[in-house]
Amino acid sequence: MSETNSILIKDTTIIADEIFKSSILVVDDTIQEISSSLNDNDADKVLDASDKITMPGLINTHSHVAMTLLRGHGDDQSLQTWLNDYIWPKEANLNEELVYMASKLAMAEMIKTGTTTFNDMYFFMEETAKAVDESGMRAVLGYGMIDLFDDEKRKAELKASEKLIKSCHNTCENRVQVAVSPHAPYTCSEELLRESKELSQKHNLKLHIHVSETKNEVDDLVKDKGVTPFKYLDNIGLLDSNTIAAHGVWTTDEEMNILKEKNVSIAHNPSSNTKLASGIAPVHKYIQNGVNVSIGTDGVASNNNLDMFSEMKLTALLQKVNLLDPRVLPTKETFNMATKNGAKALGINAGSIEEGKLADIILVDTLTPHMTPIRNALSNIIYSSLGTDVDTVICNGKILLENKQLKTINEQEIIREVSERAFDL
Repeated sequence: MSETNSILIKDTTIIADEIFKSSILVVDDTIQEISSSLNDNDADKVLDASDKITMPGLINTHSHVAMTLLRGHGDDQSLQTWLNDYIWPKEANLNEELVYMASKLAMAEMIKTGTTTFNDMYFFMEETAKAVDESGMRAVLGYGMIDLFDDEKRKAELKASEKLIKSCHNTCENRVQVAVSPHAPYTCSEELLRESKELSQKHNLKLHIHVSETKNEVDDLVKDKGVTPFKYLDNIGLLDSNTIAAHGVWTTDEEMNILKEKNVSIAHNPSSNTKLASGIAPVHKYIQNGVNVSIGTDGVASNNNLDMFSEMKLTALLQKVNLLDPRVLPTKETFNMATKNGAKALGINAGSIEEGKLADIILVDTLTPHMTPIRNALSNIIYSSLGTDVDTVICNGKILLENKQLKTINEQEIIREVSERAFDL
């Protein structure tokens, strides 16, 4: 990892509240100054960014990064068939070593495509935290609790979450936070959900949960509990500003009001929802109703990559075609979903290029045919760019990628290791 304490990003096109040309001075982990008068003597390292677009690092608010091991497994299946027949049987064979390697591979992919922060729910999360430490990324990590309505399993799951909190929260230069992560209402007992909320309140942690991903899930809960999923979770006191609800595809108007009132954040996963044919989340309606919506990739087995640039484009296009209105979800709203809305959901001081913000910054190459010409930099980012256009990534003031070369991960080594071990499952 780079040892420099200050970095000058020189003469670059910046996407902030406005699009403008300037320079950025990073000191330690913070954006200290944005000014066109900065010069080379102001920093230890100078990055000539005159042919780059500079923007906040992308924030992936729902992922299962170690599922890189399962890339290409269980394609073309419905969610429940996918989980029961393909995913859970393989996950039963996971171990610490496999999760560590798979997490590291995922981080190589995320860094190379401009993601600086991710919110993850999975197993053996201490190993994912180890990979985060080595990679230089920022992450919110939660142990995915599933008790399947078994009392002894519930106790064991809560104990595992408490262990993760104790060992990993506020570690890795404060780049790792821990969330409490009950999997979903259909895999967790009411007791586990209530105790999850108590645990998150005790430690003031985010609570990350899958909700209303499919129509069948909603119908089954209405049949069992007599209420829809978000209404059920509100009834048991689970929802507040610390709640990050992944998916939210099937939501009633009553639930929409609850989400707004309780300041719940929705993590929208367009590729996963379309691949599993779960439906199209009412993102435009959420935004109209004042609900904070961010973007996630979900796991690689239901995506099948971790490229947030492709997620931004698909997010915008799905809303336009679903509502038959090209005016909905304009570029700025889509951009905010992948940056500042994600920062708001996770409670981190990032997601925008402003003085005083954490220095989580990416530089995007513009000297490619598909990025030429640039009439509007924001339009090019949402509709034209690819994750592979990312040239430089800075997280917490440290350079993780420069000239498209990883600085903290041995890319070829981790590709070889995962290729050799993925089929151990």
